[in-house]
Amino acid sequence: MSRPQPAARLIGRLRRGYRRAGELGAAYYNAPYRAAIARARRDEEDLFMLMVFSETLGIPNPATWYTLELQPLLLDRFHDWHKRMGMPHSPLDHFRCC
Repeated sequence: MSRPQPAARLIGRLRRGYRRAGELGAAYYNAPYRAAIARARRDEEDLFMLMVFSETLGIPNPATWYTLELQPLLLDRFHDWHKRMGMPHSPLDHFRCC
C-alpha cells in the first residue's frame, strides 16, 4: 500500500541503466569478432556431423558405437549440412532428404 521511496526508485532506475550500458558495451566489444565466432562454431558443427555420420558415409570411425545414438537427433540438420559440404544430394543411400 505504501509507495516506494524516491531513493529506492532511483536505485532501481540506476541498476537498469547500468545493466543496459553493460549489455551495450559487451555488444560493442564483441561486434568485430561475431563473424569469426560464427564461422568457428559452424566448422566445429561440421566436424561433429562428419564424426556422427562418418560410418554411414563409408568412413571408418572408432567411436561409432557412441555416435550411433546421436544420428536420429541430428537428422533434421543433415540436409543443411550436406548442402554446406557441397553435396547436391544426400550421400546416404537409405535416406533421401532432397
